[in-house]
Amino acid sequence: MAFVEAGSPHSQMSDKPNRSLIVDLDPAFLEPDVGDRLIRQPFVPLPPAAGKLVDYMGLLVDGGAVSADNLRLWLPLLLDSLLREPARPPSRLAPLLTVIEPELGLPWTTDMMAERARISVSRLHALFRAELDTTPRAWLAELRLKRVCEWLALSDRPIAEIAYRAGFADQSALTRAMRRATGSTPAAYRRRRRETMPKNR
Repeated sequence: MAFVEAGSPHSQMSDKPNRSLIVDLDPAFLEPDVGDRLIRQPFVPLPPAAGKLVDYMGLLVDGGAVSADNLRLWLPLLLDSLLREPARPPSRLAPLLTVIEPELGLPWTTDMMAERARISVSRLHALFRAELDTTPRAWLAELRLKRVCEWLALSDRPIAEIAYRAGFADQSALTRAMRRATGSTPAAYRRRRRETMPKNR
């Protein structure tokens, strides 16, 4: 199956006799995330269920029996069969990540992570790259800062305590990390978030 975005130039050819079923879709018919997926991945292998639906519509076309009711019932089934998410293999990292996330204050190193996951450090790096497109250290740093930002915005904990709970050596280390990542200090970030949050009435 090939998806052609409205207004895009396109052509088709074949070295042997063939037939195409062209469905002219109003973009408003598609959910926004579905349209975005098709734009990102315009060629989709035709799964068996979709193939049967195409064969069925071909029979109706050949017999001259296509009606608006047929199309209204057939099209959602076709899109569902084409766009259903393929089964993904289970994440090798998931057990490790669920251990690290609630224990950000621990002094995690790649050696500690690899030991907890019972794999080599090089294998750990390969899995992070394959599954998350990042490194263990970069993932941990991003997660720590994300938690810090949540705690700054949603709690009244002292900044030094937040730094410790997120795994930073001290408040100064957190301030340096936040400045590098966001250009802001923890205190300034908290103040800005508080100013933009809706006031309770």
